[in-house]
Formats: sequence, structure tokens, C-alpha cells
Amino acid sequence: MDAAIPMILVVVKVLLVLGAVLTLVAYITLLERKLLGWIQVRLGPNRVGPWGLLQPLADGIKLLTKEEITVTKANRVVYILAPMIVVVCALIPFGVIPFAKGLGLERLLGGAAERFDLNTGVIADINVGILFIFAISSLGAYGVILGGWASNSKYSLLGGIRTGAQMISYELGLSLAVVGVLMIAGTLSLVEIVGEQSSVLRWFVFRQPVGFLLFLIAGAAEICRTPFDVIECENELVAGYQTEYSSMKFGLFYLGEYAHLLFLSALITTLFFGGWQGPIFPPIVWFMGKTFFFVFFFIWVRATYPRLRYDRVMAFGWKVLLPVGLINVMMTAFIYTVWLQFTGRGL
Repeated sequence: MDAAIPMILVVVKVLLVLGAVLTLVAYITLLERKLLGWIQVRLGPNRVGPWGLLQPLADGIKLLTKEEITVTKANRVVYILAPMIVVVCALIPFGVIPFAKGLGLERLLGGAAERFDLNTGVIADINVGILFIFAISSLGAYGVILGGWASNSKYSLLGGIRTGAQMISYELGLSLAVVGVLMIAGTLSLVEIVGEQSSVLRWFVFRQPVGFLLFLIAGAAEICRTPFDVIECENELVAGYQTEYSSMKFGLFYLGEYAHLLFLSALITTLFFGGWQGPIFPPIVWFMGKTFFFVFFFIWVRATYPRLRYDRVMAFGWKVLLPVGLINVMMTAFIYTVWLQFTGRGL
């Protein structure tokens, strides 16, 4: 029986996190539509349920009941698999995000929680968490590229090609932005990175301000948020890679897009803003508060800034983010070495 307890509780953890993420993603879509409405001096969704709170449910039912259409001469297998790849690659990384210090399981399980190492606010605390995230997140681009190629449409194909080019360009800047954090923290474990930010002044946003700005910009480009949404810009490509998708296949792309938004906000919170750490309130409250601050930030950027021209998006990635990222890594290494030489301890 003891051997089954860890497996059962891991399954419970996975189901709880998955349910919470899917619910939050549904209501982020409503939050975005409401905020965009208020910023643009209109009401936003307000018909389905009180204050429009049932709008995500209505959207889900609408997508599930729409007619399934597969375009002529599409590669049917790849066409169907592409949105599934996007969703799976968007949800898996949540498994290594530490969302709280503990789960309070000792009250329910007594000493068993400590004995089986179950009282942790993360599904899997692996020692290469950040590498795992980059590996899985990078695979999500294949879903978009394959969806654009398999649709047998010029607009979709152009959207897929732009996705590949944009991901390659901004992956480098994104990786370099994190290197400074990893050098100071001395670990690839996200739980230990949060532990290194034990007080506000030790948050990595203050110790790596350039890295934070690089990560914020490159992250927005990685999830193709405005002003970097050139892969689906309607004034050029109709809807880009998802032009030929309908019903729940389109809904899966939509789900993956907002899951990536939630995940990026959670990752910024973890790497640069102390994760779940904070006074007075429970850890999960701090984590969710910081995460939704960045969700709001990305929505506000969408409502405020226009889309960049495609050639400028690519030039910015190679000519600005990449050089600044390399300089930041070299300066971090230099300052860290000098500091270590004179103080005998890390930054």
C-alpha cells in the first residue's frame, strides 16, 4: 500500500494542476476580451451569464458543435495531429513549475507526506527543469509549422514558414537571457532558482535587469503575442497557420496559444520575481498574483502597440537581442568572477 501512495498522489497532483490550468486558460480568454473592451471604450462580452462569466463555456460548446471540415488535398494525418502537438507541448511544462512551497499534505497524511516527499508545490522537481522546459516548448513550434504545411493553403504555409524563422531567431535571445540567471543561481532546478530569491532584493529581476528585459521581449516573440504576431496577421495572411482550421481543431490552437501565455507569465515569475515567495499571504496567492500581473501586461501590450513589420521582427531578433544577450552573459561572468574573487561568495 505504501508503494502505491506516491503514484496515486502524483496522479492527483497532475489532475489538479491540469484542471486548474485549463480553467485559468478559459478565463484568460474572457479576461483579454474584457480588458480589450475597456481599453477600447466598449463593453466586451456581457451577455452569457452575469457579467459574461459563462462566455468561455459558451465558446467551448460552440467550437465542439461546429462542423468538422478538412480542406481538399490536405495531409489528413498531419493536419489533425498539428493542433494536438501544440496543446500537449503547451501543457507539459507546467509539470516542473513550482507554484507553492508546500501543499499542506502533512495535515492529511501525517508523516507519510514527508516520508514520500509529497508535500511539494511542484509535480516533478527535476534537476534540469529549465532545459526540460526549453526542449518541450521548442517542439510546440513543430505543431504550428506542420499545421501550416498540411493545410494545402498558401496563407497557412506562409504562416508556418514565418513561425520557423521567428522561433529560430528568438530562441537564441531567450536562451541567452536565462544564462545569467543560471550562472548566479548555480543550478538548473526551478525549485532551487526560486530558493535563491529568498528576499525581494535578491529577486533576479534586480540582479539581472537586462536578462529580464531580454526574456520578456523574446518570450513575447516565442508565443507570438503582439507586436510579434506576424505568423497569423489577418491583414496579410487571413489567419496564417490556422486559416484552414475549424471546429475543435481551431479550438486546440486557441487553447495552446493561451496556455503558452499563462506558462510564460508563470516562468517569468519563477525565474525573475521570486516565484511563490512573499510575506503574509499564502505562497500560492503570491504566485498567482505575480503570474496574472504579467498576463495583464501582455494583454495591455496587445491593446496598445501595433504589429511590427515582418522584416523588422527578424532584424530585431538578430541585430539587437542576440548581441545584447551575448554582452549580458559576458558582463555577468566578469562581474561574478570579480565579486567571487574579492568576497569569496556568490552574487
